[in-house]
Parts: sequence; structure tokens; C-alpha cells
Amino acid sequence: MNKQIIEYIQSMAAEIHFSGSVFVKQGDQILADCSFGLANRSEKMNNVSDTKFGMASGSKLFTAIAICQLAEEGRLSYYSLLGDCLNQSFPHFSQEITIHQLLTHTSGIPDYFDEEVMEDYEELWINKPMYHVRGPKDFLPLFQNEKMKYDPGSKFHYNNAGYILLGLIVEQVSGMAFTDYVEKNIFERVVMDAGYFETDSLPSKAALGYIDQSDGSWKTNIFSLPAKGGPDGGAYITACGIIQLWEALTAGRLLDKQNVQQLLAPHIRVDDSTAYGYGIWMKTEKHSVTKHLLMGYDPGVNFRAAFYPHPSLCISVCSNQSGGAFDMIKGIESELMKELTS
Repeated sequence: MNKQIIEYIQSMAAEIHFSGSVFVKQGDQILADCSFGLANRSEKMNNVSDTKFGMASGSKLFTAIAICQLAEEGRLSYYSLLGDCLNQSFPHFSQEITIHQLLTHTSGIPDYFDEEVMEDYEELWINKPMYHVRGPKDFLPLFQNEKMKYDPGSKFHYNNAGYILLGLIVEQVSGMAFTDYVEKNIFERVVMDAGYFETDSLPSKAALGYIDQSDGSWKTNIFSLPAKGGPDGGAYITACGIIQLWEALTAGRLLDKQNVQQLLAPHIRVDDSTAYGYGIWMKTEKHSVTKHLLMGYDPGVNFRAAFYPHPSLCISVCSNQSGGAFDMIKGIESELMKELTS
């Protein structure tokens, strides 16, 4: 452990009232493994190193890995057409949409949560009760009859519905429920403590998500999210678990070298310094990737993970509040960079 980094994390956590877990590893050395706040406020249960947290959209990476595994097996290709892989009706969708476009948010399909139309994710569940949403197909009525937003491949537009379709493709091609496929072919192979849990029946050591109000009151997020996560987000992991997954992925234990490169390549430019691969963001400099990023936000959930190839550095921050992970990881990165350059 790195005493200086741990002291910095403790100070930062106190300053921002952070609730969650932090795990930092460089090469084979664990620099920090710290937890703060409460996993269950009513029962006064602390967050600890093996507490499992929701990771929201950070779990799109699992969906991308699942698709890449099926591509590696020759059961589909990255440029297969949506209509050739999924037996569902989309009356207004283009016939030219490919799996690659769904993976890179360039398909142009309508999203079920359109940030141009609504700002609050909780608005979704006014007419579609969240307790009915327990599988990918349950999202289809929210977008399958809407019109295209853009021509396929014309632009990047972050899109949760595209990953719902990818999850349905995993189900149709594999013959397994999406969450069963990921748990068997990713979580079990990595031997990581993770899962897709129903919010109304969480297992032990799974943190409840909390939404804090300006008057000091709070509520859990059980009525703010789908009852069970799926292809576009909502898996539960430990802070160290996502680093275990990264190590397994880059060591070739989940995909061969060619498909790992396909997954992690900067396929689409988002801005001058940001690109997107398959289910993962990245920072680039002079056409090379300097950092891979996972991010997730839901009401009562905040998640960030950063993976630096040079140096071999991984940082994971999980929070069971609506904020905190970004500030925490930004501060840790800054502090570590000082050490590495001193």
C-alpha cells in the first residue's frame, strides 16, 4: 500500500463526504484499497472492500465483450446487419444498421432516454413502472416504434437503446438470457464478485444507492431505476472487481488478441481528445491512446474507472451516491501523476 496515496484519498473522502470504495493498482502492487460511508444507512452497515456497487453505464463494456466473444466464435460479425441478427419489428429503422454502429453509438436509432427531450432519468418510469423492467425486451416499447434520429454511421450520439439491442442479439445468438450469458462467460471466467441483481431483492454486501436532497433528507434509488440491470447498464461490482476484469481482458483470458484490439480501438472520434471504442471511452494524444475510461451515472450511483497503459496503472471508484466518483478519481490521478513525475 502507498501511505501517501491512502492519506490523500482519506482526506479527499472527508472533504467531499464520499460514500463508496476506491481501489488503486500499479503493475502488481496495490496502492490503495479504501472504503467510506454506509452501504445501508438505516442499518448502519459500512461500505467495505468487498461491497458490491451499481456501476450504471460502466457495464456497457460487458455487453461489448459478449458481442466480441460471439464474433470470435464466428456466430456473427461486427458488420452484420441488425435485421439479420434480431427477430424484432422496428418499422421505422434503417435496414443498414450494423452491430459495429450499435457498439459505437453511431447507429442513429432513437434512444429510450433522450437527453434532448428529458433531463431526469426518473421521468421514464412515470408511464412505464420500473418494477416491470427486468430484461432487455422490457425496454422495447420505449423506442422500437420511434423514427430514426440520424442516418446510420453519420455521427456519434450516445445511445442506451443501441446496447439494449446488442443484449437482445446476445440472447438470440447464444440462446441464453443476457445476464446469464455475462455471468457465465465473463464474471465466472474472471472469478470476479459481480452480478445483475434485482433492486427489490439485493444480496448481502450489495450497497443501496442513495439520493440526497438539498434539505438534508435522502431516499434510496429503488424507485428510480429499472428493477434489474441489463445490456445498457446496472451490473453490480466491487471496486477491485473491474480491475480484475481489465487484467483478464488484456491478458487474453476473455478474448483473443485480435478481438481485444478491436474492442479497445478508438473507432469514433468524440472530440479532439476523446474517442470511443466498443463499450469504453478513451483519451488520446497524437493518435495514441493514453487512457481507457469507464463511466456510469444513475440516480444514487456514480462510477469511474481509469486504465493507463503507460504506466500500468488502474484506478476504480464506486459510489452509492449520485456524485463523488469523478471528483475522487480526478484527485487521485493528479496526486499519482505528481509522484510519477517527481
